[in-house]
Formats: sequence, structure tokens, C-alpha cells
Amino acid sequence: MTEITYHPGTAADSYSVFKLFEETLADLSRRLGSTEPTSWQDPAALEQMWQERRSLYEHLACTAAHFWLAEKAGQIIGFGRSIRRDGMLELTEFFVRPDQQAQGVGYELLLRTFPAATGRRFIIASTDIPAQVRYLKAGVYPRFPIYYFWRTPAVTPVATDLVFEPITASPKILAALGKLDRGIIGHRRDLDHKWLLTQRQGYLYYRQRQPAGYGYVGLRNGPFALLNPGDFPAVLAHAENDAATNGRDHFGLEVPMVNQAAVDYLLARNFRIDSFIAIFMSDLPFGRFENYIVTSPPFFL
Repeated sequence: MTEITYHPGTAADSYSVFKLFEETLADLSRRLGSTEPTSWQDPAALEQMWQERRSLYEHLACTAAHFWLAEKAGQIIGFGRSIRRDGMLELTEFFVRPDQQAQGVGYELLLRTFPAATGRRFIIASTDIPAQVRYLKAGVYPRFPIYYFWRTPAVTPVATDLVFEPITASPKILAALGKLDRGIIGHRRDLDHKWLLTQRQGYLYYRQRQPAGYGYVGLRNGPFALLNPGDFPAVLAHAENDAATNGRDHFGLEVPMVNQAAVDYLLARNFRIDSFIAIFMSDLPFGRFENYIVTSPPFFL
């Protein structure tokens, strides 16, 4: 049998692991009963997806705590990656090529990328049962599902006393974002905000000149974090209006289903729900996710 070897990955491996992710995701979608087309079957769509996500893959590679590849006969057959932010370890990706599963590759990758003795750990996972079993054995447990809500955007007014201020990555802004993150998701992640601010338009929301939350809008949306979840209707209307006025035909959000204020508002706006469901898993409960909407796509919190 050909030997399987393991070695650290780098940013130069980004395209290879992107393709492996798309192949594995297509297989998972099929096994979960989806009949929707994926980019894996369409070379043009795959190339477009790569152009959209190249910066994300390179960001994760350059800021990873652990990034490991599994190779067989000179081909990458699996990879795992995690990031550490303010003492919190998040498994961002963990995939083994469909025809190479059930050989112990996932076990070895998880040992290297998601070690147990590292403090608080979490993952945004699929509902795939074999993967769920592996995560449970690794010591993380389901806390709540995350649904993807979407619709064709339309301008919708919502009255609010919030002030919406566009932001850039200055030390003062990063400090304000960090304070909000510490209070809502339990940790700072300045590296991710710096990257997000190169890809999307960020906003700080002010009430009486004090930061009341933040959010990101663009081709992809999120994250959003609010001190008062009652502000979600105004914040999400502002984000949808941005999509509508910029001529986008799709507006979507990754919503923790404990965020009742966002869920109620989106359903009232006739948003649709995608069939793919993610699960937030952690070693211990943390965070105020009724005040939060996840980064889309949900590679990291």
C-alpha cells in the first residue's frame, strides 16, 4: 500500500486545498440528499469561486495556528487547519477526499490541527454524521444550528436612532471592534478584522456616540455583532439596502438560530432558508450568540 505522509501546509497550497474542499463538499451535498449543482461539476464556476475565495484561503494559511496536509503518491488527499485568536482555537477546515476516507487520515489530521490541551476550542461543522462522531470524540459538542437565510434584496426602510459609520483598520477602530468582540463572542480577533476590512465594507453602529455594534457588507456579508439584539432589524435592513442599491441579486446571512431577533425579522421579510445546515460546536458554552451573525462563508466565526 502507498504510504500516507503528513506535513505542514503553506499559502502556496491554497489552490490545491480549495479544490479538495470543493470536491468533498460536492460529495457531502450529494450524500445529504441535495440535488443542487455545485461548482465542482462546472469548471467555469469553480474558477469563479476560486477568484472569490483566494484571498480567504491565503488569509487562513498565513494566520493559521496549525495547517497540515495528508499526501499519498504525491497527491493531497486531506487537510486540516485551525486558527488561534486571543487564546481560542477554531478548526476552520477539516476535509479528506471522498475516495480516501475511512483510512485513519481524518484521525491523524485532527490530532495535528485540533489538539485537546490548548484551552477553549470550537468549530462550525456540517451535520455529516461520521464527522460529527469524530468531533464529539475530540471533545466538542453541539450548541446550536446555523441556517443560511437569503433573498433577492429590496430597499426596506426601518426607523432607528443608530448612526452608521463606515470604518477602516485604524488602531482606534480595531480597539472598538475588539471590545465588542470580547463582550459578545468572548475573544478579540484583530487579524480577521484587518482582513475583512480589505474585502468588505465595515460599519460601526453608534448610539449616543458610543459603539453599539458592528457589521460587514459586500458580495458576502457578516459578521454582525450588536450589544442590543433589538437593533438587528435596523442593521439588517441597512445591509440589505446596501445590496439592493449596489445592484446585487443575492443577499444572504449565516444566522445562529438562538438569535431570535434576527430570525423573526428575516422570516417576516420572506427570506428563504438554504437546505445546508451548520452546527456550532465547542468544548464549553461561551458567547452571546443571540447578539451575533456569523461571517459568510462560515469558515471562521
